[in-house]
Amino acid sequence: MEKVITLENPQSNISEAYRSIRTGIEFSNLDKNLKIICVTSSKQDEGKTTVISNLGVSFAKLDKKVLLIDGDLRNPSINRIFGLKNSQGLMDILLGTKDINQCIKLTKQENLYILTGGIIPPDPSEVLSSKKMGEFLEGIRDKYDYIFIDTPPIGIVSDASIVSSYSDGVIFVVGANEVDATLAKMAKERLEAINANIIGVILNKYKTNINSEYYSYYYRSDNEKVKKKKKRKK
Repeated sequence: MEKVITLENPQSNISEAYRSIRTGIEFSNLDKNLKIICVTSSKQDEGKTTVISNLGVSFAKLDKKVLLIDGDLRNPSINRIFGLKNSQGLMDILLGTKDINQCIKLTKQENLYILTGGIIPPDPSEVLSSKKMGEFLEGIRDKYDYIFIDTPPIGIVSDASIVSSYSDGVIFVVGANEVDATLAKMAKERLEAINANIIGVILNKYKTNINSEYYSYYYRSDNEKVKKKKKRKK
């Protein structure tokens, strides 16, 4: 199992950064019903699966009932993060060979549940855009406080665009010093072109001057801009 820092070391600086991200998402949810949130990136290996896994743990620690869905049917990896098998999952539900209760997997973190991808289909985009996918998400919507969906990089394939149409919000992960600015901008524009609700960007793998990784979060509201004025003391 890969290390989930919010589980293994909840007092670390990185875990604290995830708690800050969690707070940002909660504030963005004050006036909006942000329940289904998908996570994507520009390209592979920017750490989106690690991010979504730690976010799931962070929310579950607030006694929120959280479901992580592996919607990256091209390269499912949430199961590896949590040391689970991927023998059955989302694909089995959509195919009708298993029901959700047979596929949901528990984690050692209370309130955190995992739905792995299952078998890899020949055409993931077709599966994700199917009527069954939309009906499935709508059917489980009220059973969880938050549903986070891991998706393939939007800069490479269209899967994230499809999933974002079912989602209330999108989190965009950017790997520090790993992605070309032009590619990141293009990926963001793809999300904007389909009117995806980008609730924030996570800068991942950023190295501080103390040689430790740090995750930062930027939240932007399209409906409300708050300007803070600083008063200088004379």
